[in-house]
Amino acid sequence: MNDVSRRSMLRAGVLTGGAGAVAVAATAGRALADAPAPAAGRRLAPFHGIHQSGVLGQPLPAATIVAFDLTTGTRSGLAALLRTLTDTLRSVTAGGAAASPGITTTAGTGLLGPDVPTHALESVVALGAEVFTERFGLAGAKPRRLRAMDTFPDDQLDPAWCGGDLLVTLQSQDRDVVTNALREVCRATRGSMQIRWKQDGFTPPPRPTGQPRNLLGFKDGIAGPDPSDDRQMRSLVWAGAGEPAWAAGGSYYVMRRIRMLVEFWDRVSTSEQERMFGRRKDSGAPLTGGREESLPDYRNDPNGSAIPLDSHIRMANPRTPATAASQFLRRSYSYDAGVDSVGNLDMGLMFGAFNADLDRQFVTVQRRLAGEPLVDYITPVGGGYFFALPGVRDATDFYGSALLA
Repeated sequence: MNDVSRRSMLRAGVLTGGAGAVAVAATAGRALADAPAPAAGRRLAPFHGIHQSGVLGQPLPAATIVAFDLTTGTRSGLAALLRTLTDTLRSVTAGGAAASPGITTTAGTGLLGPDVPTHALESVVALGAEVFTERFGLAGAKPRRLRAMDTFPDDQLDPAWCGGDLLVTLQSQDRDVVTNALREVCRATRGSMQIRWKQDGFTPPPRPTGQPRNLLGFKDGIAGPDPSDDRQMRSLVWAGAGEPAWAAGGSYYVMRRIRMLVEFWDRVSTSEQERMFGRRKDSGAPLTGGREESLPDYRNDPNGSAIPLDSHIRMANPRTPATAASQFLRRSYSYDAGVDSVGNLDMGLMFGAFNADLDRQFVTVQRRLAGEPLVDYITPVGGGYFFALPGVRDATDFYGSALLA
């Protein structure tokens, strides 16, 4: 079957289920920098710091990504909301024994018992472009690249899964820790923001070793900048020159909900799958040879005999001096949302990426990936662009304090 007819068949088979059944995850592979594997039992980052705890930390087994619409309409209301959000996440991260409830109050959700696990949570709080308007008197403080998410050629975006004024990402080793944190956030902020969309995610353990696998069965997280390299982080993650002074320590945060047509994918031969990715499915090694961590040898494969010129890894990262600056720090999670309206499995990727410059990095890579063979099996259906706020420095600080000063 040729590419055109195959693509038409796949689209027709899924789109009969409506917008919610649209194919997914073009960004499942649409990343130049894949997420590192989580280390079981690793020490989680502290809540206080120059940067938020959930940015550099490796993806953990349990996560939730939630976009909210703000229902407060004043600058003072926004400040109060961000203070409350800070206090809530600081408290659930610190853990410990719950305070005794008064006659008219509650000691919390009770999900974690009387003693909440200590330092078991990492979080990221980010703002969308609509916050930086005259509504809150912040039009002049907007990060220069922040805007509504672009629609790329292979996207099939569902408005129900797009946008939001505020994005919260929570991750932990344990699902109940994440669920408890989200419920505490919702309880504390009910009068100021309302959930727009929500997706739970997970990061599987490495099988057998190395990086974890995505839901297409390929190792996810082999390439990318090194979070321990301050020079790379300044160049590729943290907002820098040309941005408002308050944004120092923050980052452009891309979140994309990408659905994978796993039932169609599972009928494709392994050799064809490998040529679409450019890697071996069993070991993760590039098709030019070596091991999982080996670099693709494009120099000795100029015509794409081993790694096709239109393979995902080659289009995403051609590994030339000109494309080195377009890398970004990927932080993604798989998801399983059951079935769609016509009985197809609704699975895919919550693709997250942190960028110093949204256009130089994420947008540039997306444009390179337009029309890649994987779009037959993955399609972005939602998400948004956000700006991850600088970290909360100490017990007296709060999210967005410099922004609202």
